[in-house]
Parts: sequence; C-alpha cells; structure tokens
Amino acid sequence: MRTGFAGIIGRPNVGKSTLLNRILGEKIAITTDKPQTTRKKIRGIYTKNAGKDEGVQIAFIDTPGIHKAHNKLGGAMTDMAVNTFKEVDVILFLVDSAPDKGKGDRYIIDMIKNLDKPRILVINKIDKLHPEEFKRTYDAYDEEGIFDRIYGISAINGTHVDELIDAVASFMDEGPMFFPADMITDHPEKFIVSEIIREKLMMYLDEEVPHGIAVEIENFRECERVTEIDARIYCERRSHKGIIIGRQGKKLKGVGKAARLEIEALLGTKVFLQLWVKVKENWRDSDAAISGFGYSEGRK
Repeated sequence: MRTGFAGIIGRPNVGKSTLLNRILGEKIAITTDKPQTTRKKIRGIYTKNAGKDEGVQIAFIDTPGIHKAHNKLGGAMTDMAVNTFKEVDVILFLVDSAPDKGKGDRYIIDMIKNLDKPRILVINKIDKLHPEEFKRTYDAYDEEGIFDRIYGISAINGTHVDELIDAVASFMDEGPMFFPADMITDHPEKFIVSEIIREKLMMYLDEEVPHGIAVEIENFRECERVTEIDARIYCERRSHKGIIIGRQGKKLKGVGKAARLEIEALLGTKVFLQLWVKVKENWRDSDAAISGFGYSEGRK
C-alpha cells in the first residue's frame, strides 16, 4: 500500500484546518473565522483499504498559518510550519480564491520553490468563485512553474477533495503503515480537549483578546460515569480576565457549556468541566511561557 506524510501549509485563515477535518470526516482541528487559530501542528491520519495492495495511509499535517510575526509566539508558529517542509513527502500549498498573489503567498512560494519534493497548489473556496475567476487564479499560480498539480476545491463543501487525496496518494511510495488503521490522530485526548476550549473562547470573544489566550489542562480524571476536567485559561491583561469571565460569570459559563457538550461527544461520556482564568502578562513574548504551553516545537 502507499504510505507517507503530507504537509498542509498556507497563510492564516485560508481553510487548512477545515480541509484536514474534511479529509478525515471528523473534527480534530479547531476552526474559527479568526486568523492564527491553529498554533500547533495537527496530525490527521487518513487510511483507506488498510493492508491491501491498493490501500493508502497518509498522515496529513495541518500547520499554523505562515505570517510575519509580531511576537515570539508568532515566530514559533511560523518556525513550526516551516520545519514541516523537512518532515513530509508532499506539500499542499493552500490559497484562497484571490488571483492576485499578496506578500504572504509570495513569501511562501519563495520558500518552497527550491524544495526537492512534490508541490500541489490547492485553490480553496471555489464555491465562491465564478469559473472565469477560478481560471485567472489557476493561471496566475501555474505561471510560477513550480507546482506538480493544481486543484480547485471547497474544503467546507467537500468539492473535489477526494480527487485531491488521490493526487497526494499518487506521489507516495509503497511501504508499511505507520499508524493503526483505526487511528485518526496521534494527539492525546487532553490536547484535543484544550483545543476545544480555546476554540469556544475564540468564538465567544472579540478581536484582540482571543490571540492572547492559552489553555492548560490541569486535571483529567476518568471516573466510572463521568470524566472530570479542570482547565486553566491564561490571558495577558487583567482587563481581559474580566472580559473572559463576563458579567456575573455569564460569558465563561457559556464557553464552558459549549465546550462541555463537544467534549462529551468526543469522549462518549458525561463531563464535569471546571474553568479558571489567570493572568500571565505578555506571555506571548516569553520564551519560558511559550515552551511551557508547548508552542516551541521546532525552535532552535
């Protein structure tokens, strides 16, 4: 069977996590309409016809959006994405439907143009494009002369995603499976739970506050009929703490309820979730804090 690793890269908010979830048919990567939602590499494992000659197993790696960093956390996230180039067999460069390549896309093109591995350009959100607009976007990137394939997809609707998976598989070598056939991610449940909580915070909060939030699971205990989870939410300013909690604690309660329902669906058990909020000033520019939260992978 064909096996290997594929990296999904691109600017923030172009749909990388949505594509990964669509490929797997399950949600393992959080998604919001806010840039820089993804902070760590998320590995999703796609397996089809395990053990057969025509079988495929691809570990897709969703990466943080590549962008010009404004703090040390942003630098760590970009380093994480760039280091993925070394780990994968195929690169999927995801862009949105704009035919004019901005500085962000040009920066990524310059980084990948000399890599000695297949590169697939993926134009997302074609459901919002007129055919002539798609052709202009296709031609603009095709002129670069560095892409082995170019596909137009809609990650949110699933349009042409199966064809994209087949294209990725065609570049993989024959080999053994790296993961069990029923595994869809190698991340522990605690990590996914912390990401669900952070997603709900990003959805409930406005503008700057979500970018300064980190979530740490302090207790994860599986009892006979319930899973007890204690999570601490970190923010950078005292004023942000009040915003997160909300008047009479209503906003934090809303976040907790939304997160608990999704965690219960994930774990298949009742969940007792407790949330606390703590201020850690300017943690996004603290090497110790970034490392402590697990965001320093790939940094030298």
